[in-house]
Amino acid sequence: MAARATLSPGSSPPMSSSLAGINDGVSVTLSPDAVPFSPLAPGDREEMGSVAGQFSHYASKLRSLRAGDPASLKTQLNLLFDQLISENYSPNHNIRPEEVCALLIHVTRLVPLSQEHLVVKLCQLTHHLLNQLQVIVDEQTLDVCVCYVVRALAVCSLWTHSEVLQALSTLIYGNGPRCNRHLIELLGDGGVLRIYSDPSQPDMELRRAALTCMANLCLGVPGQASLEDPYRTVCFRVFLQTLQSPKPPDAEELLYCTVIQGAVKGLQSSLCGGKWRFGGQEELGTLLAVLKRLMFQGCPGVCVEWPSVLYPAPLPQYETCSTPKPPEPPQNPPTQTSGNKKKKSRGRGRKGGGEDEEREAEPRLQRGGRGGEAWSKTSVLPSPGVPSLYPLWKRSSSDSEFSDPEGAAHSKLRLFHGRVRQGVLLCLLAVVKAVEKRTLYGYWSSFIPDAPIGGPPPLTLLTVVLKDPSPKVRACALQVVSALLDGSRQFLGVAEDLAPARTSYTPFSFSLATAVRELHRSLSLALLAEASAHTLTQIIKCLAHLVCNAPYNRLRPGLLSPLWRQIQPYLRHRDVNVRVSVLTLYGALVSTQAPLSEVQLLLTHTSQETGLSWRQREGFSSPHTPSSHKYHNSHTPRGSHTPGEEEPGVPWLLQLCVSLVTQPKDDHSDSEGPGGGGATALEPSPVRLEALQVLAHLVRGYFPLCQACLCELGQVSARCLRETDPSIQLHGAKLLEELGTGIIQQYRPDNSQSESCRVPISQVVQFWVDVLSGPLNGALQSHQHPTLQTSACDTLSSILPQAFTQLPEKSQVLCVTVLLGLTYSDNSLVKAAAVRALGVYILFPCLREVHTHWNQNCGGTVDWSHH
Repeated sequence: MAARATLSPGSSPPMSSSLAGINDGVSVTLSPDAVPFSPLAPGDREEMGSVAGQFSHYASKLRSLRAGDPASLKTQLNLLFDQLISENYSPNHNIRPEEVCALLIHVTRLVPLSQEHLVVKLCQLTHHLLNQLQVIVDEQTLDVCVCYVVRALAVCSLWTHSEVLQALSTLIYGNGPRCNRHLIELLGDGGVLRIYSDPSQPDMELRRAALTCMANLCLGVPGQASLEDPYRTVCFRVFLQTLQSPKPPDAEELLYCTVIQGAVKGLQSSLCGGKWRFGGQEELGTLLAVLKRLMFQGCPGVCVEWPSVLYPAPLPQYETCSTPKPPEPPQNPPTQTSGNKKKKSRGRGRKGGGEDEEREAEPRLQRGGRGGEAWSKTSVLPSPGVPSLYPLWKRSSSDSEFSDPEGAAHSKLRLFHGRVRQGVLLCLLAVVKAVEKRTLYGYWSSFIPDAPIGGPPPLTLLTVVLKDPSPKVRACALQVVSALLDGSRQFLGVAEDLAPARTSYTPFSFSLATAVRELHRSLSLALLAEASAHTLTQIIKCLAHLVCNAPYNRLRPGLLSPLWRQIQPYLRHRDVNVRVSVLTLYGALVSTQAPLSEVQLLLTHTSQETGLSWRQREGFSSPHTPSSHKYHNSHTPRGSHTPGEEEPGVPWLLQLCVSLVTQPKDDHSDSEGPGGGGATALEPSPVRLEALQVLAHLVRGYFPLCQACLCELGQVSARCLRETDPSIQLHGAKLLEELGTGIIQQYRPDNSQSESCRVPISQVVQFWVDVLSGPLNGALQSHQHPTLQTSACDTLSSILPQAFTQLPEKSQVLCVTVLLGLTYSDNSLVKAAAVRALGVYILFPCLREVHTHWNQNCGGTVDWSHH
């Protein structure tokens, strides 16, 4: 191999001295043999004014060195390596990747493998530059440098291998498929990574570094081929074997956590690096079992006999705690009675005795409800026989039990355990996305509780959501629950609990219904207890996924009403993402199995605490308020009226969404509207877009409740179409289309609605006259936004035929002429939408008689079909 010949130790003269030592905990290692830093010459200072200039300066000095130089080469290399490593780099420093790659190739030819301290410094430099500058090396640099580090692993002493493996992991990051030439040396039988990653490897740091290398080999890059399946399978099995192996008795807990993190990251990279096929049900069950165990890594008192494999129908004993039963109440007076314990676990602790003080210190346990009852019981009076499932660092009301070093060590250990749990949940999320939904349904009972009767509660994802002290871990668990719920409508559609409960056996449909109710209960508790804005957003998104997929028409009413009222206060949350997610949830509520009688009652319900009242009571107008209405000061005292009293037939949610789209933003929010920080600044675009989508869902599912505001909603759409933001324009056009479709549905022959309840024809005609004389024509001519043109064509096709007949002739001609012109558009989607609309117009009686028009129409359509 030519590349290996250039890296022979004999290519450089022998060096006389070496570095004093390497400190593994410090990334920059200074050499005692290096000469002191000398002041820069005046001419060099301008060149050294930036980080990029410093890099170019030192890199040029390195490139000027040659392997045949005198014995001072080692001293110069030491100095230049130290100077390059001491800099903090960033991708914004304008250092070209080509310069970095050329420098690495050159220095590998300068440093012989016999000089191990220089080899270590070279590896540190490689990791430092590639990691901080986020450079993925080219194929030539990869080949030269990987050859060098592989030879270093074979030649150099064991103490250097940790740094060498770190450099290797950085080199192969995102380059796994390009390492085909070296895969046998790395991953083949007896390969260096296989040896160092083996569970029998005593050096945990080498084991961690090898696992990181294997994870980076499996990492997939968009647009590139993934690692070959045989090698990816080898890595996957090594990762899984690592997670299954017990912790060595003499291993440090922190190092063991880093090993687990490396294996979990490798599993995630394997699953995301391309289409993955598990080697049978046994392999998937083994992976799920080990991930479920590690979901609770570092949680004291979780004494569970974890199964080695999860099967689609796991046995109950696999899911319950194996700890001894708590003492009976007579033997343990402070715990009162079992009934009181259950009652207290759902409420707030009193500020009384020691037991209640401990409950007050931990609101997360108090709010756990039945899902966290076992945690609450064991945390009240911890005893040697009943270890607490609640973290030990939370149970203590004072840190005086530990000295400062011990406290820092405990904090660091908690941090590492939290990172392990977070990585495990991200890996589980990758499994959920990689495995077919139908296959995962059999494992739901292992991760989603169904409220078992009696006994300790199971340890599931919702246990993590309710009990984990880390908001990042809770957010990851919620992402997994959302991924399980997404697309599960067909599976959950079997759920039903309308029939009386059977005593002899529990039908599968009833078990699913119970699981849906348990999800509602647990997520509602999590919503009450959560303080992190990011995790709060994930809870609400998870609820939206649940609402979109659960069959509420087959479940007993009463699930949606508490949720509807519970999320109303979050409409004023300071975080814009929370407000957007709340609107998304409301959109799911009004679109799922619409119309639902329970949702219909909620829409028309009048309450002092409705989500709109805060906007109207502080001076914001309703949809019926004229545009010339003068807004009151935001500090005006709140009135006693409610939106429902002012507009008895209009849903408050509709009024809320209209105000979010058209009125200035609330002073209490910290989000910036498109107009900046002035008094006329509107809500941020994500909030306005989501409000428009809620309006569209509301009109689609509950049009009879919205028809009283038909003209006002048309004005909202017209306002959106006049704006410059294409996304706002698009959703304004979609709202118009939904309004037209709702009117058409009312006039269908099979509609049982009485004629008096329909929108009068005269009002429909006036509505479309206003629309066609407004900015919709501009949207139809917006050639730079074909999606908007497509939606505008669909809007024209939603005109009621009876109303089209009564439109002014110029409006009819406008519709037909514009659509005929758009059949010649260069965009295929616009053409298709225009032809669809013309196909609808063919059925209009008033146009069926115009033979000339349809000859022209058919000619345009035929011409388009030939393209």
